[in-house]
Amino acid sequence: MTVKRRAHGRNKTGRGHVKRVRCVSTGKAIPKDKAIKRFIVRNIVDASSLRDIKEASAYQDYQLPKLYLKMYYCVEAAVHQRIVRVRSREGRKIRTPPPRPGARRN
Repeated sequence: MTVKRRAHGRNKTGRGHVKRVRCVSTGKAIPKDKAIKRFIVRNIVDASSLRDIKEASAYQDYQLPKLYLKMYYCVEAAVHQRIVRVRSREGRKIRTPPPRPGARRN
């Protein structure tokens, strides 16, 4: 039978079962290895509030903590929200990750 993807859309080789995680968009339970994962780092407050807090702060060089979120999306939600795109038949065979925007080279 023809197979659309080499690993059937999973990252599970040699494991019988993988725990499930919840999609942040739909709430659907999906296997952790199949989920599309995005790690988001952002400030706790927006830029305008950040300036007000810095002006009112008693400390000169106080750095506000950041918010670290690991987002899990099911395939349908990730395609719908354009987090990932549909690729051509030849494009699906490319397994190298795309270049990161703004990545620093040493």
